[in-house]
Formats: sequence, C-alpha cells, structure tokens
Amino acid sequence: MGAFLGLLFGLGCVAVYRARTVAATPKKAGESWQDRTRELLLQAGIEGVSPGQLLGASVTAGVVAFVIVLGTSQVLVIGLAFGGFASVLPLTLVRRRRAQRTVELREVWPEAVDNLASGVRAGLSLPEALTQLGVRGPEQLRPAFRRFGEDYRATGRFAESLDRLKANLADPVGDRVVEALRMAREVGGTDLGRLLRTLSTFLREDARTRAELQTRQGWTVNAARLALSAPWILLLLLSTQPSAVAAYNQPAGAVVLLVGGGVSFVAYRIMLRIAKLPNERRVLR
Repeated sequence: MGAFLGLLFGLGCVAVYRARTVAATPKKAGESWQDRTRELLLQAGIEGVSPGQLLGASVTAGVVAFVIVLGTSQVLVIGLAFGGFASVLPLTLVRRRRAQRTVELREVWPEAVDNLASGVRAGLSLPEALTQLGVRGPEQLRPAFRRFGEDYRATGRFAESLDRLKANLADPVGDRVVEALRMAREVGGTDLGRLLRTLSTFLREDARTRAELQTRQGWTVNAARLALSAPWILLLLLSTQPSAVAAYNQPAGAVVLLVGGGVSFVAYRIMLRIAKLPNERRVLR
C-alpha cells in the first residue's frame, strides 16, 4: 500500500512538472542556440555583437576570475566556484539590459502611436508617418524607424519594410503595433485614427499597470538577491586570507561548497519563478 501511494505521489509530481513545462514558452522548432542568443542581443539593443563573441566573453570572464581567485585563495574549488559565477555574468548583464530596454520601449510606445495618429490626421500617408518617427519620434525608437524609412524609400514595398522593422525592434509591443498597422493598411477605411488612439490608450494603461507591479516587487526581489549573495561575498573576502579558507581545501570543504552552490542555484531559480511577472511573447513575429 505504501509503495502504491508513493507511486501515485511520484506520478502527481511528474504531472505537475509536465503541466508547468507545457505552459512555459515553447522553443520554436529548429531554433538553435545562436538564433535565441541573436534575438536576445537584438532585444537588449546591442548591435555588432555576435553569439560567438558573447560566448567568448563569458569564457574569458570565467577564466580571469578563476585565475585571480585561485591566486588569492590557493584553493581550487573556490576558484572554480567564482569562475563559474563570472562566466554567467555577461549573459546576466545582457538579460538585464533586455529587461531595461523592454521597460523603456513600453513607456515610449504610447507617445510613438500618438505621433502616428497626429501625422495621419495631418494628411500624411501611413508610410510617411512611420518615416517621420525616425526624426520626431521617441529617442529610443528613432534608429529602427530611420532604417524603415531608408528601406521603404529604396524598395517601395511596405509589407517587407514592416517585416524588417519588426526584426529590428525585436519587441512584443512593437510586433502588435506593426501588425495593427499592417491590417489597417490592407483593409483600408477611415478608422485608422480611431484605431491608433485606442491602441495608444491600451498601451498606456498596460505600461502603468506593469510599472506598479514591478515597483511593488522590486524591493522584495533585491532583498532576496542580497540575502543569496551575502555568503558568497563573505567567502570572497575570506579568500584573501589563506589561513581562513584552508578548511575548504579538504574534501569535506569541497562538498560544502558544492552543496552550497547547488542550494544557492535552486533557491535563486525558485525566487525568480515566484517573482516573475507574465512576459509578453513575440507571437506575431
């Protein structure tokens, strides 16, 4: 009976895990690591850096940190631990930059849509109004719309220029705006101004709600990160005194560091999962 209950409990855990896995954002079929990293760099607004260069920066940071900490502490396992931490630092910085850029774009999109509505109301065509955003639009969006204007003047193909605009923006809100404009262009009619005003109102309310949620959770998340990093910062300070870290040069000390690293990783992932807000997915790219 006990074995049967244990089996049922295990099946329940597997079902819960599978449900959460299916609910997560699926990877596109055939999408490689290079494709995902390239899109991450685009979303972070980092141009001129390839996925291979990001990987090289991670490896370099890990090796440099390993050599410095090993030379200071004379303990191999401590050097490996901080080398591993340093190796993920470039990717962490890129992801943080992506989050910051997403917030920045979400705040300026209503202004950009208002500018579009003003241009259309003044008698400009939709391509001309989009091109004007490269000059008079929000500063964060000007480079992408400037490239759109150059591309449209060179080809005269509005749909293909919109596709390249979406690729340059790499932003879920931008995908929605571009697809709304594409539909308005194809369907035609006199409701484009009303559509743009409605879209601007919706984007502004969405940005305000998300900003309130992020502000409320910011203190909790930062406090959790500080509590998680405090033991490792203390260990780094102690590593400057070889006599204080001599115990970690023993097998038992290595086990303590490995277990502590595993617990820290699991706790950090759980903290991120609990504090994570629903992210907008690029379903219209």
